Amino acid sequence: MEENVNKAIKYMLIASFLFALMGVTAKELSGNLAPIEVVFFRNVFGVFIILYSIYNSPLKQIGGKFWLLIFRGTVGFISLLFFFYNIANIPLGEAMTFSKTSTIFTALLAYFFLKEKIGFKGWIGVFIGFIGILFITEFDGSSLEKTDYLGILSGVGAALAYTSIRELRLYYDSRAIVLSFMAMGTICPLILMIISEFYINPNLDFMLGEFIFPTNYEWFIIVLLGLFSTYAQIYMTKAFSFAKAGIVGTISYSNIVFSIILGLFVGDSFPSFIIVLGIILIVISGFLVSKK
Repeated sequence: MEENVNKAIKYMLIASFLFALMGVTAKELSGNLAPIEVVFFRNVFGVFIILYSIYNSPLKQIGGKFWLLIFRGTVGFISLLFFFYNIANIPLGEAMTFSKTSTIFTALLAYFFLKEKIGFKGWIGVFIGFIGILFITEFDGSSLEKTDYLGILSGVGAALAYTSIRELRLYYDSRAIVLSFMAMGTICPLILMIISEFYINPNLDFMLGEFIFPTNYEWFIIVLLGLFSTYAQIYMTKAFSFAKAGIVGTISYSNIVFSIILGLFVGDSFPSFIIVLGIILIVISGFLVSKK
């Protein structure tokens, strides 16, 4: 048992580091390419990998929840789009922290829609998490920046996707669930980039952007983005297969530390005291909610 837990921790640490590297490559590409184009390249690799896997080993599933599958893919894509927009516009550590708020929102969605109990410690965790969100947005009671509300929505979108997976896994092969996300993350960006050829609105820069043919250097970074993303998913899946979700979920917060450190190497400023305090509160919140 202890050996399995140690393996899970090791695999989750590797996955967290690879997710941080994915963030670095996405940030590097965002200097020239629109977030919507980066999302497209992030997903198109995965589509071919999953299809190749299905070709070698056909799906074994019941099916019957097609629209829920489409919903999972759509909200997952939207969450990733907002996340990549934030990676392009704010320090990597902060963007990663916003994405980690999904734990808080998943607990709430599971409580309201799946009737799962949270418990006293869980509710304390949710409360602490929302205080943490106020701190990392540096909310002063007036208004939120675009990156703040998109960051929060990225956490909500991820939570909706994770909650839907709890139902979908009873009907579909896990590869079909992942494919729904990556397929929507490939098709929707294509549609949005076509629209962007005829219509540009600066206020919608988080979802619209013209396609720019990558340079040789950017193609190299795109390949790294695909590799880091794919192997991060593989190691995360391995981690969850060796230990309980609460343990693995807790270790996954190391991703924030990796992101802050790597972000410094690509020009990010170190987070202010109030933002660091917000990050700590969200991590504590995640511990409390994951433990339950």
